[in-house]
Amino acid sequence: MALLGNVLKRGIRLTEVVRRRRINALKMQRKTFSKLVGKARYTAFGETYHFDELLRSVEFGSERDFYERYKKLVPIHDYNRMFANWWHRSLDGEKNVTWPGRVKYFALSSGTSEAASKYIPVTKAMVKAIQKTGVRQILTLSGYHDLPATTFEKGCLMLGGSTNLNSRGRQLVGDLSGITASQIPFWFERFYKPGKDIARERDWALKLDEITEQAIHWDIGFIVGVPAWLQLLMEKIIARYNVKNIHEIWPNLAVFCHGGVSFEPYRKGFEKLLGKPIAYIETYLASEGFLAYQTRPNAEGMQLVLNNGIFFEFIPFNERNFTSDGEMVENPETLMIDDVEEGQEYALLISTCSGAWRYLIGDTIRFTSKRRAEIVITGRTKHFLSLCGEHLSVDNMNKAVELVSDDLGIAVREFTVAGQTFDREFGHHWYIGTDDPVDADDLRQRIDAKLCELNDDYAVERRHALKRLELTVVPARLFYEWMDSKGKMGGQHKFPRVLKKALIADWQGFLDKVRVQP
Repeated sequence: MALLGNVLKRGIRLTEVVRRRRINALKMQRKTFSKLVGKARYTAFGETYHFDELLRSVEFGSERDFYERYKKLVPIHDYNRMFANWWHRSLDGEKNVTWPGRVKYFALSSGTSEAASKYIPVTKAMVKAIQKTGVRQILTLSGYHDLPATTFEKGCLMLGGSTNLNSRGRQLVGDLSGITASQIPFWFERFYKPGKDIARERDWALKLDEITEQAIHWDIGFIVGVPAWLQLLMEKIIARYNVKNIHEIWPNLAVFCHGGVSFEPYRKGFEKLLGKPIAYIETYLASEGFLAYQTRPNAEGMQLVLNNGIFFEFIPFNERNFTSDGEMVENPETLMIDDVEEGQEYALLISTCSGAWRYLIGDTIRFTSKRRAEIVITGRTKHFLSLCGEHLSVDNMNKAVELVSDDLGIAVREFTVAGQTFDREFGHHWYIGTDDPVDADDLRQRIDAKLCELNDDYAVERRHALKRLELTVVPARLFYEWMDSKGKMGGQHKFPRVLKKALIADWQGFLDKVRVQP
């Protein structure tokens, strides 16, 4: 009898009753802000920007006074400004810079769009906050009524970066997934896979091989990770044991927690590897913190984590606040959670218990439900195409690829788009990674048609300035080989959906090189 599973499921359902109380987003964010500022007021950053004054405005001012004071006293920071002025001191071992104490861990940015790696501080408070949000996410499973109690006694495969972190003086540096996995709570160790030994492996290909060899001995109920890497792993396991689908190896697999990229372009190929339906839970876990997660089945968006170490601000993502290259203007308009509107696109600012303050994370989001504080990620501030006013977002691209894939019955493993300029004409070049037979010209026309339906600005510019549209179909493995050449295999790394500047030539040069090899 699944005694432990039944106890856990009953506990989850009881907790869910409490969690379903109406959200007071502004009250939760005000309290979170007070805790953050109160904790950091004696740091170098807090003293420089008068956190004592901010704390008094929270305690004695009106409901919104504190935010007006915060905007006046503390400037907005992107990574370069935050690191140059503050975080480099923490990386060198200095204490009490932007958060109390010495920062031991730094997460390396997983993006491929920047030449240099970014070092994001991960404090003890942030590790605890991530763990706490992870537990809350488990509590959402009460809404998935088809899950048997035994599911909660099964293993959880977390496919992430190495827990064997690199030393940089007194600091430890690595992928955030590796940092958090190195500090899993003791009670979770019995469920955690691939286990401590395999988790330490730095060679991604070797790690996948070791997991594949051990997979037959595990009873997995949950899998967690970036869709592309988990799909590759499941394909390896299926081929290794000559089975039809992953459920012949893991018959109790019931839940996939995914994040990092939109899952929809991967769904068709992913579900071909399953023997039965499973539950999907989307997460928004960035190097800067655990920002949001899906709280109910079939929800369109993820609920922001409003009461656990993160204060959110929102910049309307429009031409008044951002240039055509995605650069933020000086003194942009910023809003709190109660000022946002559904359906509008915003760039995120966060202040966190890792010592990020009014920090431009680089992601853009859209609210699907203001009442529930639910959002979807629409792209990156610099990962969109607007050569001539087409305003094409990653969200548009994902949806078009998803719809066309369904129409044609193909699985698109990866894709990317590059903007091009030809004399007085503009164009887009799509690179589609699929191993299914498909006519490139037909695929190009279908994607173009879908984008015209999804985006009015794109449709207008296709009739005027955006004259060229090219599409190249390449084997999916080439996307991963390019990632490997950049040292970006595995963990939280993902291929950029939009290529700009030097990355366009780099990618095309890579393709030219591999095509001429025998």
